Amino acid sequence: MATKKDTPKVFHKMHVKTGDTVQVIAGKDKGKIGEITQALPQLSKVIVKGVNIKTKHVKPQQEGESGRIITQEFPIHSSNVMLYSTKQNVASRIGYTFTSEGKKVRKLKKTGEILDK
Repeated sequence: MATKKDTPKVFHKMHVKTGDTVQVIAGKDKGKIGEITQALPQLSKVIVKGVNIKTKHVKPQQEGESGRIITQEFPIHSSNVMLYSTKQNVASRIGYTFTSEGKKVRKLKKTGEILDK
């Protein structure tokens, strides 16, 4: 019987990377625009700046320290975000194309804007 440690880690292919500007297309933060601060390919989730903010109550760790309330961004599923063009202010699906040097790059379908440098 295979245990959790024996199974290989699965990294899901995602259409977004860290540093991309995205628009949320589903959920309570629908319509918000932010930059991806962290991509979690094992969970197929991303953390977007200013999106899915939750309040967390933190217990005091040491003697004499007081507890505190912090707000932080939590992950949302990568399928709920769409790449966003800051130049033309429009969200778009993604396509792939090749440069003249033969490098595969990501391209926005609506604007034709190339994302990877």
